[in-house]
Amino acid sequence: MRPTLGVLVRSFFIDHLRRVKGLRPSSIHSYRDAVRLYLNFVASRAGCSVPLLTLEHATFDSVVGFLHHLEHDRRNAISTRNQRLAVLHALFEYFGSRVPEMLDTARRVLLLPQKRCPPPETRFLSRDEVERVLDGIPAGALERRDRTLLLFLYNTGARAQEVADLRVGQIDWESPRVRLHGKGGKSRVCPLWERTLGGLRELVGPEPQDPEAPVFRSQRGGPLGRFGIYKLVRRHASAFDAANGRVTPHVFRHTTAVHLLGAGVEPNVIRGWLGHASLTTTNRYAEIDITAKEAALRACEAPHVPAVEPAWRSDPDLLSWLDAL
Repeated sequence: MRPTLGVLVRSFFIDHLRRVKGLRPSSIHSYRDAVRLYLNFVASRAGCSVPLLTLEHATFDSVVGFLHHLEHDRRNAISTRNQRLAVLHALFEYFGSRVPEMLDTARRVLLLPQKRCPPPETRFLSRDEVERVLDGIPAGALERRDRTLLLFLYNTGARAQEVADLRVGQIDWESPRVRLHGKGGKSRVCPLWERTLGGLRELVGPEPQDPEAPVFRSQRGGPLGRFGIYKLVRRHASAFDAANGRVTPHVFRHTTAVHLLGAGVEPNVIRGWLGHASLTTTNRYAEIDITAKEAALRACEAPHVPAVEPAWRSDPDLLSWLDAL
């Protein structure tokens, strides 16, 4: 018996994304939003409700129409359109693997290309700006937590979700280093400065704790969530928005990469430090480090060679002889 559209969609999220691919809840939510938009668009075009949709409604033309709807009706950016298309690529590839009759439709959808668009501007803070953010945290009950969290972001280049998921057992107090759990279940180890380690010790306390206890807590005592971290960074770094755009935890991640590169750290080491899947992602920081470019220009600058007067011009007897010819 051929599965229905609803069964396939549920299986795609529960079995494929969660169990097979092991995506994080935040990534699954991104897939969910894209699929929800697509199903609502198809239902509106078919003149029925979403529960009445069948596999026959999931056509190549419906995907093309949906992409046009995103760009021209919803006024989405090209990057958003490309992200939604990537979700539909995965969805229709799954449909084709489960229902042989969908193979041709899946093949045509997978051939739909991503549109070219300029990469987003990579914003980062200078070392002086980082210190000013840390020094500008107002005194209060949360001062120690906030300063340690911002310093941890700068030290490790961690993503906001990685910081939200940080537990006491991930910190090696002797080395010192921390093991971060990133995208796709991957983990990486980052060294910690003594300054960062000292802040973490003060935050966690001297007594042994449950390894699963969160390092950064909210005012209510629970783990600080990803959106709480965004608000914290926005609150303390808002003074630098005009020069650097909207300062977010990811701006601190970019800052770590640029400063490591400026310190002479090899790009492959930075790739492992930040948990990039590809070295290409890391190499883009070389394009925005103007300090490194200026140093390279100075190193390659042609040396100044003083002009030397030709020997025949400095010989008066030769010139006199030539004039007499």
